[in-house]
Amino acid sequence: MEAKSIAVVVEGMTCNSCVQTIEQHVGKMNGVHNVKVSLEEKNAVIIYDSKLQTPGTLQEAIHDMGFDATLADSNPQPVLPDTIFLTIPTQSTLTSKQIRSTLLKNKGILDVKMSSDQKTAVVTFISSVVSGKQIIQMIPGVDLGVSAPEVTPGTCEDASWSQASSAVLRLKVEGMTCHSCTSTIEGKIGKLQGIQRIKVSLDNQEAVVVYQPHLITAEEIKHQIEAAGFTASFKKQPRPLKLSAIDLERLKNAQTKGSETILRENSKNANDTETIVFRVDGMHCNSCVLNIQSTISALPSVTNIVVSLEKKSAIISYNPNLISVDVLRKAVEAVSPETFKVSLPDEYEDTAVFSTLASPMKSLPVDLKDASQPLTQVVVINIEGMTCNSCVQAIEGVISQKTGVKSIRVSLSNHNGTIEYDPLQTCPEDLRFSIEDMGFDASLSVFSPAKTELPVVITRLLPEVQLESHRTEPPSKASPLHIAKHETKTISKCYVQVTGMTCASCVANIERNLRREDGIHSILVALMAGKAEVRYNPAIIHPSAIAELIRELGFGATVMENYDEGDGILELVVRGMTCASCVHKIESTLMKTNGVLYCSVALATNKAHIKYDPEIIGPRDIIQMIKDLGFTTSLVKKDRSASHLDHKQEIRQWRRSFLVSLVFCIPVMGLMIYMMIMDSQLADAHAHHNMSAAEMETLHSSMFLERQLLPGLSVMNFLSFLLCVPVQMFGGWHFYIQAYKALKHKTANMDVLIVLATSIAFVYSFVILLVAMAEKAKVNPVTFFDTPPMLFVFISLGRWLEHVAKGKTSEALARLISLQATEATIVTLGPDNILLSEEQVDVELVQRGDIVKVIPGGKFPVDGRVIEGHSMVDESLITGEAMPVTKKPGNTVIAGSINQNGSLLISATHVGADTTLSQIVKLVEEAQTSKAPIQQFADKLSGYFVPSIVAVSVVTLFAWIIIGFVDFEIVEKYFLGYNKSISAAEVIIRFAFQASITVLCIACPCSLGLATPTAVMVGTGVGAQNGILIKGGEPLEMAHKVKVVVFDKTGTITHGTPEVMQVKFLVESNRIPHNKMLAIVGTAESNSEHPLGVAITKYCKKELDSETLGTCTDFQVVPGCGISCKVINIEALLYRKNKMIEENNIKNVTLVKIEENAEESMQPALIIDAELPTTLTSQKYSVLIGNREWMNRNGLVVKSEVDKAMIEHERRGRTAVLAAIDGVLCGLIAIADTVKPEAELAVYTLKSMGLEVVLMTGDNSKTARSIASQVGITKVFAEVLPSHKVAKVKQLQDEGKRVAMVGDGINDSPALAMANVGIAIGTGTDVAIEAADVVLIKDDLMDVVASIDLSRKTVKRIRINFVFALIYNLIGVPIAAGVFLPIGLVLQPWMGSAAMAASSVSVVLSSLLLKMYQKPSSEKLEFRARGQIRQKSPSEISVHIGIDETGTGSPKLSLMDRIINYSRASINSLFSDKRSVNSIVLNEPDKHSLLVGDFGEDDDTAL
Repeated sequence: MEAKSIAVVVEGMTCNSCVQTIEQHVGKMNGVHNVKVSLEEKNAVIIYDSKLQTPGTLQEAIHDMGFDATLADSNPQPVLPDTIFLTIPTQSTLTSKQIRSTLLKNKGILDVKMSSDQKTAVVTFISSVVSGKQIIQMIPGVDLGVSAPEVTPGTCEDASWSQASSAVLRLKVEGMTCHSCTSTIEGKIGKLQGIQRIKVSLDNQEAVVVYQPHLITAEEIKHQIEAAGFTASFKKQPRPLKLSAIDLERLKNAQTKGSETILRENSKNANDTETIVFRVDGMHCNSCVLNIQSTISALPSVTNIVVSLEKKSAIISYNPNLISVDVLRKAVEAVSPETFKVSLPDEYEDTAVFSTLASPMKSLPVDLKDASQPLTQVVVINIEGMTCNSCVQAIEGVISQKTGVKSIRVSLSNHNGTIEYDPLQTCPEDLRFSIEDMGFDASLSVFSPAKTELPVVITRLLPEVQLESHRTEPPSKASPLHIAKHETKTISKCYVQVTGMTCASCVANIERNLRREDGIHSILVALMAGKAEVRYNPAIIHPSAIAELIRELGFGATVMENYDEGDGILELVVRGMTCASCVHKIESTLMKTNGVLYCSVALATNKAHIKYDPEIIGPRDIIQMIKDLGFTTSLVKKDRSASHLDHKQEIRQWRRSFLVSLVFCIPVMGLMIYMMIMDSQLADAHAHHNMSAAEMETLHSSMFLERQLLPGLSVMNFLSFLLCVPVQMFGGWHFYIQAYKALKHKTANMDVLIVLATSIAFVYSFVILLVAMAEKAKVNPVTFFDTPPMLFVFISLGRWLEHVAKGKTSEALARLISLQATEATIVTLGPDNILLSEEQVDVELVQRGDIVKVIPGGKFPVDGRVIEGHSMVDESLITGEAMPVTKKPGNTVIAGSINQNGSLLISATHVGADTTLSQIVKLVEEAQTSKAPIQQFADKLSGYFVPSIVAVSVVTLFAWIIIGFVDFEIVEKYFLGYNKSISAAEVIIRFAFQASITVLCIACPCSLGLATPTAVMVGTGVGAQNGILIKGGEPLEMAHKVKVVVFDKTGTITHGTPEVMQVKFLVESNRIPHNKMLAIVGTAESNSEHPLGVAITKYCKKELDSETLGTCTDFQVVPGCGISCKVINIEALLYRKNKMIEENNIKNVTLVKIEENAEESMQPALIIDAELPTTLTSQKYSVLIGNREWMNRNGLVVKSEVDKAMIEHERRGRTAVLAAIDGVLCGLIAIADTVKPEAELAVYTLKSMGLEVVLMTGDNSKTARSIASQVGITKVFAEVLPSHKVAKVKQLQDEGKRVAMVGDGINDSPALAMANVGIAIGTGTDVAIEAADVVLIKDDLMDVVASIDLSRKTVKRIRINFVFALIYNLIGVPIAAGVFLPIGLVLQPWMGSAAMAASSVSVVLSSLLLKMYQKPSSEKLEFRARGQIRQKSPSEISVHIGIDETGTGSPKLSLMDRIINYSRASINSLFSDKRSVNSIVLNEPDKHSLLVGDFGEDDDTAL
């Protein structure tokens, strides 16, 4: 006969009568033992006989009654029955058959078997339905049997014994999210010894455990569930285990027979006994003594017992391998009449322990010659500084590998570790030192009876053969350790890239869920880096399965292959090495050390490069080891600046290039201008005929510059050549390199054209000169040596200025890096967190798990978790919010944020490159380096321009050669350098070359090169005059292409500082005048550094029109709650205020009654003045200001209407603060961050310019929606982290939109760097200003409009410049090519130069016209927008949370949202007082948001 249990989900029950109906109807059915119906949980749990009923028939029965019934689980669970033995007295009137049938009629009794002699009945029953006592009452004259049936020798326990003593435990389990959680608990608890069955229900959040209390305790089960990462609590306190007489008898029999085999095996261990002293209360006479002695001495595991009535003690010698202290204690308590109280006395316990610890050898009764009997001792070490399960596993992993350690069990909740070790191989002090080496604080524990339930006399010999089945201790205390010991050898580490995390609750969600999985030892998730470091057992789980587990939680996850950033790398300078043996000594010592993966020491450079696993060993340990070897060592100082990004090299290079070109260009230009003037005069004089050679000679000899130094080499040409060579070599060096690279990639840019023009001009001129010298020509040839210097000057100036602007951006990184603290104070803590020592170390030496002390005003050197202390922390660095955040034990802190008022001890969780600050630095770096420079329009143009000009030039060359040979007269007529002595062919070639070079010269892209830089220079200058700093041409050009403008909220759209919006007085003015209240509250808050306090003081001073307030004493602040203090000396202030009011009244009276005497009306004021000293007595007021919790804590009741007013303010995004004076609640102050007055107009104007406007903030969605509705923005991204701001900008860019980002905080800097145009508000942080492309000096949002407008105007001007530049080329090139030769239009070389200069000048003049720019005025824009601006209703605004794409308007949430909402809700419910805005809500990035929302309500003081 088998009993089973099934749960049926019942829908349609409305009241308790439905419950009773079902219970009665189903309970009457044949084979149903018990029915339990729950109205709240809408289910029925039915225990039935599987032979008589099936789940289907039961479901149908409920269905027939008119309810909807479905089976919760198709597989019914077997119900474990209990068994008792009944002794039937010989004089009983009932026969055995009658007894059996009587019992079987009762519900809950499954079976009754009679013994062969008919004297004993074995009853199998369900304990949850019927109890043993009830069974005995069913049949009169029957009592509990003392005899037990035979059991097979060799089994430890008889089956019926195990069933008889099992108990049912119901636990409430919180934190389960899915079925994998339930299977985790069932798997883990089910394996423990003493657990018979466990069923975990996800819906009911409960676990039902059937267990054997003599093998495992309820507390232990609860502890094991909590160790799996869940919260467990008893639904019903478990009953203490009672062993009845029959149980004892059975225990006796079972153990006697069960242990015979072992006793035979362990005969040589007969001496393996321990002695324990119990204190026994409740003994009255010697019969109690004899009773205990006889019962306990009968146990096979007990060798001797002495009970003393006077001393109330029992001294028992027993075999610890067969019975534990706990079972022994319970056995004594169970001796009839079951009224004894048994405990371990303090003095016995301590003396026993200490005698054992002090001299372990004394208590050894046998000699230790036999090596097969290892000696074991147990020590408890207090460990401080553990923060999570990974610390526990790290300690267990390292210590279990130490020689002599048998097992270790570390408890995070008790802050201690229990280690079983061999005293011949190691000692407690060594173990303590090893734990301290890992960065934890360890101290040897002094045993206290409350803490430990270990056997008191600890030293014992363990038999070599020890059967697990005889261990009466729960194996959960030992076996996992042995497993752990084997596992640590095979623990692997992997890194998983996790996407989609938005806040701290996501991190907690992933860590909590993964820790429960089998095979995962520890997990550490970094939010900013978006990666998880997981230590796992490869035998059980592999990385892809871990990634899959994270994906199941709704996040994106990919395993990072070949990722070795987890390994720490240490660069050290080692001094004191003399030879190769020193090197070998260091390397070999370090390589032997556990945790060091690689080590290389160079004698020549005195440097050591070490790779290590930061989980096992830290940099300080390595440095200490090298020091212990006798060498001095120090860190290689890292360059904490961002020198690799500052463009210094390029700036230097272009400046040098420009200066070299300039030095040689000025004389060349002087020569050119002189020659141009001379040539024009000569051209006029000899305009009518071609000169002969003789005329040319006489003409040249008359001019100094045309005098020949050598035949064919004039002074002019020689000087030009000398000045041109250095420019060509040094000034043009970089152009040549760039041009070569461009041609190599089959592209043609500006550099190619410049190099072509200069090279051909130079080479041609040089060749012509050599030919003239070879021919000893009398007439000087026309050269183009003036072209290269002039070209290079203009171009290199443009490049130099461009790089200077680019270099500015990297200063942002230097600033960011400078935020990092350089040193950290590491402290060593003793028991109860007593500070033992502290030392200053370099921040790079801080290890994970270190305890770091941060004093008020100090920076946090690493990310960590607070373990002691309360303080306010300025985290504006990360969240951008001005409000400091309260930190208390358990809260996380961020590297680089500033501690304000209290000293904190933190445990480091992320160090080095993993800190949030390092991640932000990395983000800015990546954004700046990955930002592709905009391909200049000129470059694009010259891409087509260069090849076409070269083609024209070549065509010109060949065309004239052909024309010359066909019709020589044309050439003869127009060639200046023609004389009769040169052959016709040479003349033709020379003329063709001259024409083609002129084409290249006039087409020289000089004006093209100037078109952009000059307009940019003027544009940036005009911007600067208007309070808009633009860094270079890129942003200026880019801004006109922008399609989306993204605004940050705090400090950009809003002021970023809180202001008092409304004061509500809660008492009548005749009790406390309003001025008096303001004076008292203002004085109280004058000592506060909190922004809310500052806002209140500022408001009170303004209202009272006074710069000074009263005196504040006994000032106390409780972070996150409020302040309390005493206020005095406010009478004088109030007197002055009242006097001013009176004077004003008198003035008004005087105005009305002009004919009356003014002096008379002034009399009252004078009288008051005279009375001042006597009437003013200083009174002391006791003041409390803070949130609801603070008032409740101080015994003040907050009325419901006040609470409603507070909730309304909080709904509209304000912080509501209560003020109480002398124990009376008298004021409600609403404070909020206000919107800038020009924000609405700026948003409207941007929209009217055709731009999309988006609000992006780290603040919560309620605040964001409120702000957006006021300024008219309809698209909002709320609760966005700095790294996600970057992702959001990137997302918009991927949609093909150009994005401008407007921000002010460090948290905005990565996004500012990533955006196409980053616009920073000048009042913002240095880092934001450096990362941005445009800086608005004034804190005025209308300048955002102006900067985009200026960009549009500048780009328009650049385009006009290009037109000018091209006109010259388009007209000049055909003339130079000789197209218009037939109509007598010929271009001499000097004309080409002039045209080139003119094009440059006209481009510059065109750019200068930009100076006339006026920025759009607010008045004009307001006039234009009048009547069209309106506030948006909340329904028009779409709010997106984090970086997801679904707005809150859409009802269907993605899996990600559901997980975030679930984790947010669960975290909020755990940690936050939902009704108080000042309480810290962990999941919101800016924890102290100030919301704003007018919704048309009157903001004036409500009096």
